[in-house]
Amino acid sequence: MGSGVAGALKRRGGEAVELEAVRQGPIALGDAVRTSAGALPNRHVIHAAAMGFRAEDEAVPKRAGSRSSAEIIRHATLRSLALADEAGDRSIGFPALATGVGGFPIDECADVMMASAQHYARDHPSTTIELVAFVVRSEEDRRVFEQALR
Repeated sequence: MGSGVAGALKRRGGEAVELEAVRQGPIALGDAVRTSAGALPNRHVIHAAAMGFRAEDEAVPKRAGSRSSAEIIRHATLRSLALADEAGDRSIGFPALATGVGGFPIDECADVMMASAQHYARDHPSTTIELVAFVVRSEEDRRVFEQALR
């Protein structure tokens, strides 16, 4: 947890968030784990493995020039939604997975994440999740995610 969203979680949530995540890992690409929120004003944090840095991750197919793929992002999104649902959460916030440090194109990420959230809602009609928020870095990123809704 050094840079990007993970680094921000560590800085704001504190060491406990990182230590809990490390104790549950390593996890496969596309998987996710839940930890406490530390000093963050949330019930917990769900950590999704959406890009690979370990030697064993190198064998997983990725988009050229990126550390991720649409399939990895799809699985990470769905697994995160399932963990939030299991915890009885009514809302979940996502960054644009793997688009910063991971180098994955924001438009493709938006399409995959939006479609995954819609599929989850359709396939799980009794879900506790009422709100899925996509928290992005810029106005342009916001427009890209809004376009993916259409």
